[in-house]
Amino acid sequence: MTDRKATLSVGDKSIELPVYSGTVGPDVIDVRGLVQEGVFTYDPGFVSTAACESAITYIDGANGVLLHRGYPIEQLADHSDYLEVCYLLLHGELPSAEENKQFHDTIKNHTMLHDQMRNFFQGFRRDAHPMAIMCGVVGALSAFYHDQMDVTSQQQREITAHRLIAKMPTIAAWCYKYSLGQPFMYPRNDLSYSENFLQMMFGVPCEEYKPNPILAKAMDKIFILHADHEQNASTSTVRLAGSTGANPYACIASGIAALWGPAHGGANEAVLDMLAEIGDESNIEKFIAKAKDKDDPFRLMGFGHRVYKNFDPRAKVMAETAHEVLTELGLENDPLLKIAQRLEKIALEDDYFVQRKLYPNVDFYSGLILKAIGIPTSMFTVIFAMSRTIGWFSHWNEMVSGDYRIGRPRQLYTGSEKRDYPNT
Repeated sequence: MTDRKATLSVGDKSIELPVYSGTVGPDVIDVRGLVQEGVFTYDPGFVSTAACESAITYIDGANGVLLHRGYPIEQLADHSDYLEVCYLLLHGELPSAEENKQFHDTIKNHTMLHDQMRNFFQGFRRDAHPMAIMCGVVGALSAFYHDQMDVTSQQQREITAHRLIAKMPTIAAWCYKYSLGQPFMYPRNDLSYSENFLQMMFGVPCEEYKPNPILAKAMDKIFILHADHEQNASTSTVRLAGSTGANPYACIASGIAALWGPAHGGANEAVLDMLAEIGDESNIEKFIAKAKDKDDPFRLMGFGHRVYKNFDPRAKVMAETAHEVLTELGLENDPLLKIAQRLEKIALEDDYFVQRKLYPNVDFYSGLILKAIGIPTSMFTVIFAMSRTIGWFSHWNEMVSGDYRIGRPRQLYTGSEKRDYPNT
């Protein structure tokens, strides 16, 4: 708490508001008392509003910093695997060796889906978007675990976390298999989290699947780098849904729905669409000129970030991983890669991009990696949702573990005043 105050003048009235400081980051002004004074704040998009208190993730966009429970994302990507990061986000501390093993074993024991879940998949058209299927199936999990959804129970919340972390790769891979008309592949407990995901995506029952360790490592890094990103649109959606007391599966489904929007989860797919539009290295200068022309609708996708006004700290990790994957697969001369490498060089050297800090972001590289592995663009956001589930759940868990109120944003009403119904 604090004894500092901010003073707001409204007409001839002065209102004193408390000022709080977090561990790091900007101070916040507590405006909750304004409603008693008959005024609200106006903040479309909530870009200047702290709607919650959280100890999970911190972003300093001006300096390119992303911390999970205090640990820089670069260090976690170098030293942890995805499940260790899940444990950190969920519990607040890195696990001991024994805790880490137990957590990995627990997740492996929850990877299978109830056999009746197959019926949910079969209810969709084969050409349905995988995100539509994932949103429906995750919401349907509440029908299978309705007896263990007491949000006030820490034990039941932890079991739910284990189920979601474990089952999301199975659900994601089955979305892909269903679109192909291929048999569903069941999870294998002898494989790591990322290896298991790849075998469920690309394995078939008629032969043994042997995961490529380079590709499995790349998938694990993609999972880590997308695990959480503070109070973004989908996380805020999960929190808002959770504030009503809704069950956690419904809340996660609401996050998936929010992530589906192209302004949120579709950025790496947009990068590949842009590279395909450019088509050839010989066209790059023309498209660079279009990008610089403020009257031209063309935009370079994968450069700059709404949050990071400097560099995206995840991008360096993804860049190194992209080169490892493309070298492993012998795709160094892939036409799209050549275009991407040239754009990357221009963005890092051209004054126009440097002055505006339009550096390549994580989406610029992740799309190239997923495409090289053989994952279709329709699955990109599904993999994003799978990775982000732990972040969504951690924020939901943090909220319901403490005192919280149902979300109820206000509005600036600009419609008609009260009027009488006309006589007829």
